[in-house]
Amino acid sequence: MLPELESLKILRGALPLIVFYSSTLRRAHIVGATGSGKSTIINLLPRFYDTTEGKVLIDGNNVKEVILESLRKKIGIVQQDTYLFTGIVRDNIAYGNPDATDEEIQKAAAEADADSFIKLLPNGYNTVLGEKGITLSGGQRQRIAIARAILIRPRILILDDSTSYLDASTERKVERAISGLSRNITTFTIAQKIKTVINADIILVLEKGELKGIGTYKELLENNSLYADIVESQFSGIKTKRVKR
Repeated sequence: MLPELESLKILRGALPLIVFYSSTLRRAHIVGATGSGKSTIINLLPRFYDTTEGKVLIDGNNVKEVILESLRKKIGIVQQDTYLFTGIVRDNIAYGNPDATDEEIQKAAAEADADSFIKLLPNGYNTVLGEKGITLSGGQRQRIAIARAILIRPRILILDDSTSYLDASTERKVERAISGLSRNITTFTIAQKIKTVINADIILVLEKGELKGIGTYKELLENNSLYADIVESQFSGIKTKRVKR
């Protein structure tokens, strides 16, 4: 299941979003300033938005012609602001796959580096969470959300700045788990921290709704001034070529 976005145009108020992206690579990362169109791009895949021009294809099929329920069952999404409901941990993880076994749920939690802290809760996987998971830290809520997405074994996994609340050690563990999953699925990642996109197969650089660069970390660092500016703003001491956009 490999997405292709062909000459898209979406109207957001008076501002058209126009991009071009076509790739068969497994790990795509999207970077850009706030309002550049990052979330809009990934929201096209599960059809939270529809295009006004152009097409979104998955395995050559226009998503507008696919049954919506079938489409969304194949897509896992982890957003920055995680929603957990009042209920036990187990049910929160199994939300998208209620028929999952305890073994499958614990495996998904382990892959998201959540199993160890869940087992330390008063009743483990049967611990009741407060509204919106208020009894957990931001990082713990995020790991449960990642486990929930992993459990459905999606063909496409969308990560919308989903490791923002994790400490460095946990973030590395989760990224390794996601990297392992990427051998079998396509991942689209929005990331504010450049260090999380270094190993991407392809990186898309957006600015004001337009695609300004596409390539690997090294290619963009050497040949794209907008991307080089973003990198330099986050890593002191890194100097890059100055090239025209």
